[in-house]
Amino acid sequence: MQRKLEAFKELLEIMDELREKCPWDKKQTLESLRKLTIEETYELGDAILHNNLQDIKKELGDLMLHIAFYSKIGSEKGEFDIGDVLESINKKLVYRHPHVFGDVEVDGSAKKVEENWEALKLKEKGGNKRVLEGVPVAMPALVKANRIQEKVRGVGFDWEHKEQVWEKVKEEVDELGHEIGKMDKDKIEAEFGDLFFAMVNAARLYDIDPEAALERTNLKFTKRFNYLESKTLLKGKSLHDMSLAEMDVIWKEAKRKE
Repeated sequence: MQRKLEAFKELLEIMDELREKCPWDKKQTLESLRKLTIEETYELGDAILHNNLQDIKKELGDLMLHIAFYSKIGSEKGEFDIGDVLESINKKLVYRHPHVFGDVEVDGSAKKVEENWEALKLKEKGGNKRVLEGVPVAMPALVKANRIQEKVRGVGFDWEHKEQVWEKVKEEVDELGHEIGKMDKDKIEAEFGDLFFAMVNAARLYDIDPEAALERTNLKFTKRFNYLESKTLLKGKSLHDMSLAEMDVIWKEAKRKE
């Protein structure tokens, strides 16, 4: 524990010195750091998807720096410092875990804990907090859809049995097909959205992270396409000169090698 406290103290001391002496660090604001924090968060996500523990450690360090940076700026404004930040999360964790720090009993399931968490969040503002408050507007649509569905599940708005979701998926496929038949682009877009939302819902019900699932397919497709491109170049050809049938042969070869 002492080593950890010393390392954290050193980070704060380094941050103080950088803010005072480094021209780049001195000019940063909450707003200018925002896009960099988002980038660092995605880099952490990439490291997690690749299960690269060394990169995870590095990216967590980058995010820790950002937390210290924001807190330093907050202290300069006289609004909050790193102590306030830590005290705030400590209080929140204790309050939202009454089954650990209080006398509330749960049935032992993670789902019940999550439902209780969402209920406590609604109580924090005297019951005036709306269920979907706190879902960031700028959050990517796929992640946002999943978060919306998690939040409404917390107040009981969910399918009784996960298998029921497939009827909804089939319904959305049929509605999309109907609008495609009429070639109304605006309605086709709307129905695609409904279908995507239903598929995200299905993934959630089967404990699948839709973002991770889609990124897994992105990586798989990229690997296969890179193999196709490399093989084509080795033959002295260009993809532009190959037929789809020729490309498909190499594509299937890439699949077999996985």
